[in-house]
Amino acid sequence: MAKLDSLLTSGLCPCGSNKKYSGCCGLYIDARGIPATAEVLMRSRYTAYTLCNKEYLLATWHPSTRPEGLNLEEQSKLKWLGLQVKRHVQQDADHAIVEFVARSRQNGIGCRLHEVSNFVREERRWFYVDGELD
Repeated sequence: MAKLDSLLTSGLCPCGSNKKYSGCCGLYIDARGIPATAEVLMRSRYTAYTLCNKEYLLATWHPSTRPEGLNLEEQSKLKWLGLQVKRHVQQDADHAIVEFVARSRQNGIGCRLHEVSNFVREERRWFYVDGELD
């Protein structure tokens, strides 16, 4: 909760959009809207990771690949440094790929997560299916 309070006072969304959280990923994480594209969903999932919001992460994970639960204890120790979306490919109306790089630091050690993620849309909602680390 402290991370969310800090985010609400600092203003800018962690996803790198240069928009305020409340008008960006906050719309989706707070269930006030539905992401229109896989890229928007991916950005909101990154923000949910920065907030350790496992409920949103699980709700946006496709049921066919969703884990029973998430242990975000290690995530809470990370300092998230930024997100770069490298590409968003709309394969057809209901399938998309998003390639991204997420940077973080823990105990002074930098980490770079480079993933190509698969998304599917069902009943107007996008879901994260799986991803391949590069």
